[in-house]
Amino acid sequence: MTTVRVPAGWPATEEQARAVQDELRGRMVHDEPGPPPATGRVTGVDVAYDDERDVVAAAAVVLDAASLDVVAEATAVGRISFPYVPGLLAFREIPTVLAALDALPCPPGLVVCDGYGLAHPRRFGLASHLGVLTGLPTIGVAKNPFTFAHAEPGRPRGSSSPLLDGAEEVGRALRTRDGVKPVFVSVGHRVALDTACAHVLRLTPRYRLPETTRRADALCRRALRETVPG
Repeated sequence: MTTVRVPAGWPATEEQARAVQDELRGRMVHDEPGPPPATGRVTGVDVAYDDERDVVAAAAVVLDAASLDVVAEATAVGRISFPYVPGLLAFREIPTVLAALDALPCPPGLVVCDGYGLAHPRRFGLASHLGVLTGLPTIGVAKNPFTFAHAEPGRPRGSSSPLLDGAEEVGRALRTRDGVKPVFVSVGHRVALDTACAHVLRLTPRYRLPETTRRADALCRRALRETVPG
């Protein structure tokens, strides 16, 4: 497990964080298709908090994209690096997530974030932020649609409907299990939306949430328990 310090010069105010978002947003790449599903590696990242003790734990779990077997995993813990502000959650998570990714013994391939990419009020959620900083292809898979509208997808697995901000499609509501609430997929960096949705369907053979998210969630919670007993 890696221990993380808040980086020097990390934004300390909402104004500073929004300025960073504005700068980095211009570096997002959305004209690449991304790695084909079921090829190479795919990595899930997730975080768990203990706000009372000011601790955040992050996990990165690498899967073989074809078999979904675990290839490698790493964790990191650190101090929470930014206060809770809707729309700026990446600033609480990024330093520790980066440390977990850096601790992996192999390249992560496509990175799947438990959160948003383009489907963000400022069009720069965690998946986009992480992708721009690392150069890795990234997607966001969220449990809820944030502030955006969508029609209910068809009942069968694989059905989808646009996630809309007015007339702009910022992601998709994607049904990963028959008749079960959809997940909300958005591109982060260097991946097209069609490719992102195809990856999510490959990553959900049995459950609503991707295996990447399920495994990273369990691992970061375990790391937090080990760091903050009780």
